[in-house]
Amino acid sequence: MLNNVAAQKRTVAASTKTEGLSVQDLILVAVLIAAGAVLKLTVSSFLSFAGMKPNFMIAMYCLAIILTRPKVFQSVVIGLLVGLVSQLPMLNATPLVNIASEMLGALVCGLLVTAFVKVAADNKAFQNVAAPAIITFLSTVVSGYTFALIVGVAVAHLSLIAVFGVYAVMVFGTATMNAVLAAILTPVLRAVLKR
Repeated sequence: MLNNVAAQKRTVAASTKTEGLSVQDLILVAVLIAAGAVLKLTVSSFLSFAGMKPNFMIAMYCLAIILTRPKVFQSVVIGLLVGLVSQLPMLNATPLVNIASEMLGALVCGLLVTAFVKVAADNKAFQNVAAPAIITFLSTVVSGYTFALIVGVAVAHLSLIAVFGVYAVMVFGTATMNAVLAAILTPVLRAVLKR
């Protein structure tokens, strides 16, 4: 009986990520959020063009969600954290608005990441470049228009149609810049982090 047990083949099952964010993931999220804040304070002003500038906070939380693939509710928590960091006076001229806009942007990002993981999973070019660009673009549009609707309607007393028109260039321009940034950085960070 003992010989029979000893002779059985031992196998090790590969663990799959099912429990949410690991400690390494949390560190990566924190580093990217901090990097987004620093870049928004410094580089963002130099890249301003016709009232548009990349919002590195959105780009970085999108990168964090794309790279760590958290559960959707964890994505919303990441958005909440970014919204709270955005409340620092140097990062925000309109208090509290970023909390709602970043939470909704992160929600969209989390939902899209979950959906795109299942679409063309074996296509590296799509997963490394196209998907991050699409995800970041749409997340930035949702975040940007949430911000614009709150500020435009509540503060400036504009109509909904006027808000969509007035802020279109700024929202879509920023979304395009963030999408390009995500498309460039995602494959680089995946290679460096081996993800």
